[in-house]
Amino acid sequence: MSVLKKITYHVLGVMSGTSLDGIDVAEIIFNVSENGTWDYKIISSETVSYAKGWKYKLQKAISFSEQKLIALNSEYTLYLAKVISEFISRKKIFNIDAVCSHGHTILHEPQKGITLQIGNLFEIASLINQKVVCDFRVQDIDLGGNGAPLVPIGDRLLFSEFDYCLNLGGFANISFEEKRNNNKDSKRVAYDVCPVNIVLNYLAEQLGFLFDESGNSARGGKLSMKLFQQLNDLPFYKMIPPKSLGLEWVKKEVFPLLRASTISIEDQLHTITEHFAFQLSSIFKKDSTILVTGGGAYNSYLIERIKNYKKINLIIPPAELIEFKEALIFALLGILKLRNENNCLKSVTGAKKDHSSGVIFFPKNPLEKG
Repeated sequence: MSVLKKITYHVLGVMSGTSLDGIDVAEIIFNVSENGTWDYKIISSETVSYAKGWKYKLQKAISFSEQKLIALNSEYTLYLAKVISEFISRKKIFNIDAVCSHGHTILHEPQKGITLQIGNLFEIASLINQKVVCDFRVQDIDLGGNGAPLVPIGDRLLFSEFDYCLNLGGFANISFEEKRNNNKDSKRVAYDVCPVNIVLNYLAEQLGFLFDESGNSARGGKLSMKLFQQLNDLPFYKMIPPKSLGLEWVKKEVFPLLRASTISIEDQLHTITEHFAFQLSSIFKKDSTILVTGGGAYNSYLIERIKNYKKINLIIPPAELIEFKEALIFALLGILKLRNENNCLKSVTGAKKDHSSGVIFFPKNPLEKG
């Protein structure tokens, strides 16, 4: 494989998260110094919201037959290609080194050796007439890993000034350096802590909202100690990292507890927000500095409740980084793949070794790049 090693890279990062807010697309310039220090600049970015039909399909796809999933993958690849092409055209972007795309996760059960991100079919490169780096999780599963989380290598390379990086998306995940040998060396540790928006949005929709803005409905509810305890007693929280969560787990473990509860939706929102705050705060050391990104960073009530449990510094960055950090980091993962450098850490995913994950697709008949 020819290895692309440059100082400056001009790429697109593309991400669709489990909370189904939409497709995040970001145009980014990365620079790498001789000593391996990376910096970046987000040139332009946009979230393309899912139409109701697509949102419904993606929510239900977990129960699709294999044949229906194959059809959905083809349909979604066409749709994703359209979104990317329109972004490139609208923003008048030229000379792209690669489009680095995560796709959309439909199935993720690493204990069964299963992960499926749709939108990663080879034809996407020809559809958008660009080199594409995608499908970052499969190789890690094949190497005995969880296929997640993949963001921590980006946290290490781009945000090392923080003690922890916390992403509050569909799920909450953290990453940090764990010191070893009397602080002589360290390894990156990262894992999913708990669900967040995938559950909060599910409850908010029952109140007629897309999401619980600023956590206001949760703030107005009351705590159910019974439900709070049931949630905290879930076996996942006693598991030792590396560990990761998926929609399958939420449907099996969390939704049944909510459906069985007789309390109001507001009280459920209040209680589960308290549960998330309790679980998250238990991870952090006192007085640590934490970069908070993902849609949950806007949930001021959740942020308040996390702070209530421990004296910590939660840093909420500008909106662009909150909303596009995952697109930014998948862009970096794509570049690392092009450079044939490791972008998956065994200390994080539990794989047999560090490795360079993802596949590279080239357009069949490349025209002048646009």
